[in-house]
Amino acid sequence: MSHVDAVRRFNRFYTRRIGVLQSSYLGLPFPLPQARVLYEIGQRRECTASELGAELDIDLGYLSRLLQGLKRERLVQGERAGHDARRVRLALTPKGRKAFAALDESSRRVTGEMLAPLSVPQRSALVGALGTVEQVLEPRKAKAEITLRPHRPGDMGWVVERHGVLYEGEYGWGALFEALVADIVGKFLREFDAKRERCWIAESRIDQHVERVGSVFVVDEGRNIAKLRLLLIEPQVRGQGLGQRLVEECIAFARSRGYRKLVLWTHENLTAARAIYTKLGFRLVKSEPHRQFGVPVVGEYWELRLTPRRGT
Repeated sequence: MSHVDAVRRFNRFYTRRIGVLQSSYLGLPFPLPQARVLYEIGQRRECTASELGAELDIDLGYLSRLLQGLKRERLVQGERAGHDARRVRLALTPKGRKAFAALDESSRRVTGEMLAPLSVPQRSALVGALGTVEQVLEPRKAKAEITLRPHRPGDMGWVVERHGVLYEGEYGWGALFEALVADIVGKFLREFDAKRERCWIAESRIDQHVERVGSVFVVDEGRNIAKLRLLLIEPQVRGQGLGQRLVEECIAFARSRGYRKLVLWTHENLTAARAIYTKLGFRLVKSEPHRQFGVPVVGEYWELRLTPRRGT
């Protein structure tokens, strides 16, 4: 038997053994994908759709359909985060918490029943084998090396796609926002001035695996003013200082090109980005509410006056 056939045989055996082919999972009135989503939200207490998608490695479109089904059953709801009334976080309803408790209890009971006939050495062997499978198929990841590089062909399509997916999942911004991003990157490519403008793409590398995880742009606004645009950080690398690193690159570039001011447009609900701008010396100069993306938001204009570094 080939290695491929052996793995396929085991997959067929194990999916039958743990009951994932049933129309309901562990006696609950929904299949495994919805049960898993319900379980993850229950374990985390609350999370955004993008955080959940990154954890489960599920396409956000498919995840959205699973969540809609759970919402129709009144098991999951979208709650406004206490620190940011515009940030939607997923949480279980009272009915959902009861379903989660039943799911957790049923899973423990069924697993216990599966292990009960085994001797202690057999249980240890099984647990060790499962650990080996997990380690071989998904090794404990070394800390990723994140590097920044200029844009190249194909990057702009990724920038548009990821802005559309993440901002829809996290904030409910729809197609109009994605269209705005497409307009920005289209103009950037058509009118690109390599001496005065720059795009940085952040890449994460672990061994031979490389993926894009962030972006930011500096564009020439005229009158010796530069504009920072399209700062994006993928959920799996947030909290590692990449956002600040990208903004610092923008500041250094704008200063080196002799711009007198670096400006940006952001939104009141983007608290992580606003914290970076505040820390690096940007000043809020104007804010105004709008519904440009289909939901009520407050747009903000920030600026940083640039002065040459001493000795330069």
